[in-house]
Amino acid sequence: MKMTPLAVVVGVLLILAAVTFVVILMPYAHTNQTVPSEIFRQRTAAEAAGRDIYIANGCVYCHTQSIRSVDWGLGAERIAQAGDYLADHPILLGSQRTGPDLSQAGGEHPDDWHLAHFINPRYTRPLSIMPPFAFLGDEQLERLIRYVQSLGLKAADARMARQAYWKAEAVRAYEAGPDANVQWLHDQIPQPWRDLPNPYPTSEAGLARGQKIYQDFCLGCHGPVGDGLGPAQPWIYPPPFNFTILKNREISGGILYFQIMNGITGTAMPYFKRELESEKIWDVGNFVAVYFIDDSDAGMPPKGIPASYEAQGEIEVSGSQ
Repeated sequence: MKMTPLAVVVGVLLILAAVTFVVILMPYAHTNQTVPSEIFRQRTAAEAAGRDIYIANGCVYCHTQSIRSVDWGLGAERIAQAGDYLADHPILLGSQRTGPDLSQAGGEHPDDWHLAHFINPRYTRPLSIMPPFAFLGDEQLERLIRYVQSLGLKAADARMARQAYWKAEAVRAYEAGPDANVQWLHDQIPQPWRDLPNPYPTSEAGLARGQKIYQDFCLGCHGPVGDGLGPAQPWIYPPPFNFTILKNREISGGILYFQIMNGITGTAMPYFKRELESEKIWDVGNFVAVYFIDDSDAGMPPKGIPASYEAQGEIEVSGSQ
């Protein structure tokens, strides 16, 4: 076969046709067979408007909306499915996680947390590098919040219903006064946790670690002196908790640990069990107890075998002569 102009043109067209078939037509035919997933629903008009704001402000460049099997270690509850994205054009999967994945962000926090976060992300996440979006104004921020709260679709709706229920309970307790509020908060904690002291004795190193964690995660809401008057406070209701009122109110290390670990759904207090290891939670709880409450039970019985790095007094060796 001679390399004539006609042969070149025909060859190029055949290659182009093959590429078009493999890259465009086959994926199109395959995706047309995708069925809705168990969480799929259509977005509301407000959510769709918020999605446009999300796209216009380049949020997709820093946030993914897809959890894969290799991402399971990030703490996601669900791997993304093709049927989750049927109504999304374009699909905002993203490729960078400069910020956290948002595929199941709906209902993780209440609306007021998101408002404070968008006004200035450092208010809720002191180490965040996300830019502030206060310039969007109230109307556009509300639409953006509606979109973020829809991420996860039906699963997000269930989380939002839980947030609404517990927010009503939290507001009722807060408005009943400090004593009723503290009692309500403690009543939500299982009794074994209420009776549990902080197992780590107070130490200079432990308090220094706790202070660093407090500055990195807590200061924006609870403030530098733990009175709940951090920069996020004007946008949050019920407001961030004032630790200084806990003196002589039967506080324990276990109570602080449980609330830091699990958060308080319905309020702006998030859970930290996916971000902070066990000792970090104990350390920041003891920092709060020592400096803001002046009432710490750290190192009280019952005690177990100390970790290898912990300072000890006399070492007793069972069975030694």
